[in-house]
Amino acid sequence: MDPHRTERLAEALREELAELIAYEMSDPRVGATAFTGSRAGGLALKAAADAAGKPVYHELSSVNPVVILPGAAAERGQKIAEEFAGSCLLGGGQFCTNPGFVVLFAGAPAEAFIEHARGRFEAATPPPLLSSGVARSLAESVQTLRAAGAQLVTGGAPVPPPGFRYANTLLRATGERFLAAPEVLQTEAFGSAALLVTVRDAREAAAVLGVLHGNLTGSIYSDSGGGDDALYGRLAPLLRERVGRLLNDKMPTGVAVSPAMNHGGPYPATGHPGFTAVGMPASLRRFARLQCYDNVRAERLPAPLRDRNPNGRMWRLVDGQWTQGDVGA
Repeated sequence: MDPHRTERLAEALREELAELIAYEMSDPRVGATAFTGSRAGGLALKAAADAAGKPVYHELSSVNPVVILPGAAAERGQKIAEEFAGSCLLGGGQFCTNPGFVVLFAGAPAEAFIEHARGRFEAATPPPLLSSGVARSLAESVQTLRAAGAQLVTGGAPVPPPGFRYANTLLRATGERFLAAPEVLQTEAFGSAALLVTVRDAREAAAVLGVLHGNLTGSIYSDSGGGDDALYGRLAPLLRERVGRLLNDKMPTGVAVSPAMNHGGPYPATGHPGFTAVGMPASLRRFARLQCYDNVRAERLPAPLRDRNPNGRMWRLVDGQWTQGDVGA
């Protein structure tokens, strides 16, 4: 098929889809919408939601930065490299918490880390990607990173069929190079790809973290003897402000789903940092509206709001105290 005709058909389909989404969003039965996917797709949905006057909750792009402090790299760099490779390559890198951005402190331990990670990436068979669009987007993102000054360590090319596949890819850049083009070098390469940034010192590391976009997660590895503690104290507050979930000594794909978790973060990780996409019951609050009863007769109130606890087990907040008892008992 003529590639120009294919592109025209794809554009026509995108326009039809946009019109369909706008129509669905205007339906009075739709109160709110949630979306997980690309930034481009999410922003198109937001435009439709805005036109319809409806809220939309996004989970968008995230490179999930991992900071490996010098003591940790020297103490157990090979082990961390194995954890990183396992996390980044999991599911072909098609996880929203895929660690796609690693900060290392320049030196022999960092080079050993990079070399070990390279070996792991090259030894792993690239799995099929979700679609031809994902493969194409991954290739374009890698090219964007390289054009901005990132150097290829390994990978960087499509893999022959079966399936849509792309070589496991590592790129690297200095902190100075990254700071010269921070917007472009934060491009998300959705798939088994990551950018490794080597910084000269704490000051440059702070500068790198200071220009990061919002992300779902951020991880910091430090040594077990306390040698990294002062540096951690300097860098952690910077990362804390840019991520929804801060991890220590752990890769971000190993999330524990619980009521206490947050799977969100500042834009562009999500469209609204006050909500989580995962974890019960907090994730439901995106679709719940607040209701209040004032001076309504007791028999007209919903059962959970009456003085008597409807089953004797329900927890209720009464006068600032959580209780399972009856009101006034």
